[in-house]
Amino acid sequence: MARPAGGPGAMAQARGLLTKEPPPQAVPVSDLPTKVCEVALKTGPDSSSGLATAVFRTTKYLPPEWHQRNSSLYHKALAGCERAERGRAEGKELAEHAAAAAQRAQQDSTAALGQRLQDVHFWKAELQKEIEDLDAETGLLAAQKRRLERALDATEVPYAIATDNLQCRERRQPPDLVSDEVERELLKEVELIRNIQELLKRTLIQAGNQMRLNCDQKEVCEMDRSDKVETYNIDVNCGRYSNQSTNVQFHPGSVKFEESASTPETWAKFSHDNIYRAEREKLASINLRALIDNILHDVSEDLRMQCAAVNKAFTKRCEELYDTKHKLEHHLEKILKEVGDQEANIAALKQAIKDKEAPLKVAQTRLYDRSFRPNVELCRDEAQFRLISEAEELTESTVSLKKKLLESEQCLRNLEDTRMNLEKEIAVKTNSIFIDRQKCMAHRTRHPVVLKLAGYQ
Repeated sequence: MARPAGGPGAMAQARGLLTKEPPPQAVPVSDLPTKVCEVALKTGPDSSSGLATAVFRTTKYLPPEWHQRNSSLYHKALAGCERAERGRAEGKELAEHAAAAAQRAQQDSTAALGQRLQDVHFWKAELQKEIEDLDAETGLLAAQKRRLERALDATEVPYAIATDNLQCRERRQPPDLVSDEVERELLKEVELIRNIQELLKRTLIQAGNQMRLNCDQKEVCEMDRSDKVETYNIDVNCGRYSNQSTNVQFHPGSVKFEESASTPETWAKFSHDNIYRAEREKLASINLRALIDNILHDVSEDLRMQCAAVNKAFTKRCEELYDTKHKLEHHLEKILKEVGDQEANIAALKQAIKDKEAPLKVAQTRLYDRSFRPNVELCRDEAQFRLISEAEELTESTVSLKKKLLESEQCLRNLEDTRMNLEKEIAVKTNSIFIDRQKCMAHRTRHPVVLKLAGYQ
C-alpha cells in the first residue's frame, strides 16, 4: 500500500482507516462545490461506479482535509516562527543583559579592588610611618642609653677621688684626726655617687627594656606591613586582569569564604591596634628619654655642687690649718725666746747664789772669830747684832735665790715641754696641710667636668 502524503497526521488517519475506525464526519454538502455535489448525489451504494472506486477512495484524503491540513501546518509554521523570533529576541536581550551585568559586575569588582587598594595603601603608609618613627625613636633612645653608660663610667673617677681623699685623711696624726666638715662632705659625696650609680644602673635597665619593646613592636608593624605589601601586590595583579588576559583560568573552588578570614572591621582594627601600641611604646620611649635627660642633668648638677662643697670645705680647712700653724709658729718663737731668757735667768740666779757664798763666809767667819772674845769682851754689841743680821739676811737671800732657781728651772722645763709640744703640733699641722693641700686637693683637680658627668663626652 502506498504511504499517504501529508506527514504524521495523515499517517495516523491512514492507520485509523486500516483498523476500520469510523471515518471522520463528512463536510456538509452545501459547503462543497456544485459539481462535486452533483457527482456525489449521483453516486450511491447501488451504483456500479461506486463499487469500482471504493478501494481508491479509502486511501486518499478528501480535499477539505487536505486544505485543513495545510492550514494547520501554516498556522503551526507561523506560530513556530513567532516563538522562534520571540526566543531569539529574548535570547539576544538576555545575552545583552548578561553581558552588561557581567561588565557592571567586573567594573564594580575592579572599583572595589581599587578602593581596597586605597585602604591597604593607607594602612601600609601608616605602618611604614610608625616603623620609621619607632626606628628613629629607638635610635634616639640608644643615644641616651650611651649617655647613661658614659655618665656611669664617669662617676667612677669622682668616686675613686673621694674614697682616696678619705683614705689619705686617715693618715692624719692626732689631734688633727678629727671628723671635720671636710670628712662629712666627703662622706656625703661618696654616698651621693653610690646613689647616683644605682639610679643610673636602674635607668640603663629600663632603657634596655624599652628598646626591646620598641624593637618587638617594630617587628609586629613590619610583619603587618609585609602582609599588606603582599596583599597590595596581589590586589594590583587582580585589578590588572581583564577579559583579554591570557593568564586567567577557571578556579571553581575559590568561590567561597575562608573560615579564618577576617572582616573589614577586624582587619582595620588589627592594624589600628598595632599602630596604637606602636604609638604607646613611642610615647613611653619619648618620656623615658626626657626622664634620662633630666636625670643626667640633675646628676651632673648634684655632683658639681657636692664637688664644689667639698672643695670649699677643703679650702676652709686648709686656711684654718695654715692660720693655726702660723699661730703655733709665732708662739714657738715666743717660747724659744722665753727659754733663752729663762736659761739666762737661771744662770744669773746661780751666779747670784754663788756670789752670796763669799759674804756669808765673811759674816759667819767674823761671828765665829768674835765668839772667842774673852770674858766680858764677849759683848752683844752693835757689831755683833749687825753681823748676825747680815748672816741671816745672806742666808735668807740664798734660800730665796735657790727657791727662785728651782722655780725657774721648773719653768724652763715647762717651756721646753711646751716647745716640744708646739713643734710637734706644727709638724702635725704641716702633715695635715700636706695631706689636704698636696694630696687631696691636687687629686681633686682630676674631677670630671659637667659635660662628662652628663654623658656628652
